[in-house]
Amino acid sequence: NLSDAAGSAGYAFVDVRPRIDRDRDGRLIGIDFDIGEGPRVFVERIEIEGNLRTEDDVVRREFLVVEGDAFNTAKLRRSRQRIANLGFFEKVEIENVPGSTPDKTIVGVTVVERATGELSLGAGYSTTGGAVGDIQIRERNLLGKGQELRSRLVIGERTQEIDLSFTEPYFLDKSLSAGFDVFRITRDLQRESSYDRTSTGGALRAGYPVTERLTQRWRYRISEDEIAGVPANASRAIKEQQGASITSSVGHTLIYDERDNRFLPTEGFFVELSDEVAGVGGDVQYFKNELRSAVYYGLTEDLIASARAATGYILGIDQDVRIIDRFFLGGASLRGFEPAGVGPRDFDTDDALGGKWYYRGSFELTFPLGLPDELGIRGRAFADLGSVGGVDGSIGKPSDLGSVRASVGVGIGWQTALGPIALDFGRAVLKESFDKTQVFRFSLGTRF
Repeated sequence: NLSDAAGSAGYAFVDVRPRIDRDRDGRLIGIDFDIGEGPRVFVERIEIEGNLRTEDDVVRREFLVVEGDAFNTAKLRRSRQRIANLGFFEKVEIENVPGSTPDKTIVGVTVVERATGELSLGAGYSTTGGAVGDIQIRERNLLGKGQELRSRLVIGERTQEIDLSFTEPYFLDKSLSAGFDVFRITRDLQRESSYDRTSTGGALRAGYPVTERLTQRWRYRISEDEIAGVPANASRAIKEQQGASITSSVGHTLIYDERDNRFLPTEGFFVELSDEVAGVGGDVQYFKNELRSAVYYGLTEDLIASARAATGYILGIDQDVRIIDRFFLGGASLRGFEPAGVGPRDFDTDDALGGKWYYRGSFELTFPLGLPDELGIRGRAFADLGSVGGVDGSIGKPSDLGSVRASVGVGIGWQTALGPIALDFGRAVLKESFDKTQVFRFSLGTRF
């Protein structure tokens, strides 16, 4: 750790030696760490093995050192982490062997590739979306170049979706990711808010690292959003918003990520701040920002504690905020409550109206269940809290208390041939009389 700390500070050639002083009578041990200048060693070559499909450049560009640089254990450790975070390899090992002269070393990288192409044909049921069929073709390492191409078709009882996306992580051979999305999504929200929503559009994306841990992303999105199927007995706030409108927005995100692994973190934290401005053309104008964060701590090798938090606010610019742009809580975002089961509601019609602000937090402990690791089955115990409030427009008799809701529960999750399965049992311990609770939540064949 001392060598890594010195290496991170730019001192590549350090020699850390502990000196032990035993006090046998007092049963004490004193340790002095001598930190001195070590032999000057440089990287002669970086050799990559095991990448039968992935091009060398895809691995090499994740290294923080190149041939000729000073040997630095801290940078090599971080380089290994960056390669593992690509998600292309089951195992990544880095070792150094003597070079052609005593002041040179060869860095050897051995990887074991995993399948990065996916053809998913799924069918299942979730308490949120009902029966659902899912066809997805995804390649996360297209032609071995690290590009991602995804096409997805979802045909469900309450959701129909088709989208296509492409991402180039090193556009023009620079540390610049670029991509696009094209989509059409239809959702039946009659159960929650008495309307159907259809969104058709596309987006352009770009991102780049500001520092080793800080990433900045930009997005332009344009879509036609339609509110339809509003019954005569729906809330006046929803009736007023029937019809189609064009949303043209620019978004910006800053992410600081200190997690040890993007996919299965066991320690570290991340913070994400996003802003979006609608009104660059189109019919809709608003300013929206959200802040998300999470911290992970490994109590033991298999026992992981985590805490997550998020908050957001949306402000209409010279117009009311549409119901499809507001925040909703419940379901996956606040277990123990139905989707959109928390927050402002029209008492006359029982329609959920969403809010202009929200906050939520979650504390979770994941643990093994004594089953083989390759099954990927883990248990969890959780406590969730949150609230949402603030409405615009004519809402009849509203409930907009902004009080804290909370729940506790347990659950399990694992992978199957049809896709991931999640089972959660939650109980609302803080709620309002008009909230919609949900004790049991089950999902199969959907993504989370």
